Amino acid sequence: MKEIALNFLDIANNSIRAGCSLLEVTLKESVKDNIIALTIKDDGCGMDAETLNKVTDPFFSSRTTRHIGLGVPFLKQHAEMAGGDFKIQSIKGVGTTVYASFQYDHPDRQPLGDIPDVILMLIASNPEINYTFHSITDDGEILFDTREVKDALGNVPVNDPEVLKLLKDMMIVDKND
Repeated sequence: MKEIALNFLDIANNSIRAGCSLLEVTLKESVKDNIIALTIKDDGCGMDAETLNKVTDPFFSSRTTRHIGLGVPFLKQHAEMAGGDFKIQSIKGVGTTVYASFQYDHPDRQPLGDIPDVILMLIASNPEINYTFHSITDDGEILFDTREVKDALGNVPVNDPEVLKLLKDMMIVDKND
């Protein structure tokens, strides 16, 4: 995976396959603090201790369609290669939290990519799931929650193309504010 955003997409898809109804994403991007940190938390089915211990092994997958799972191991490897950290916590029946950090100026850090676009793609393809996106940058922060958007929209689907255009604007920190 060439971008952190693609790693995030893979982890988010794991959450969706795990039956989550809420996917919470926090992204901190700070040149001043020399960090990019991504936290992905879901309320899916979670993992038992045995599965949790194996999840960073590239030759393990809980999926029956293939016997390798590279998303979590790649994210862990990329974070550690870029002077960062990786943590995963999960409780069966409660959900999973994945945390990865990267040293912002590390030469081995992947490009961030477009996390808001990935979230929009997830909203468009899985509108029944609720998403929160908390973006923290040196320029400010935003908190976006599709539950609030859905309440305001009434009968208009959250994945309507015009709504998606508006949502993209809501997820960008304006550097001129």
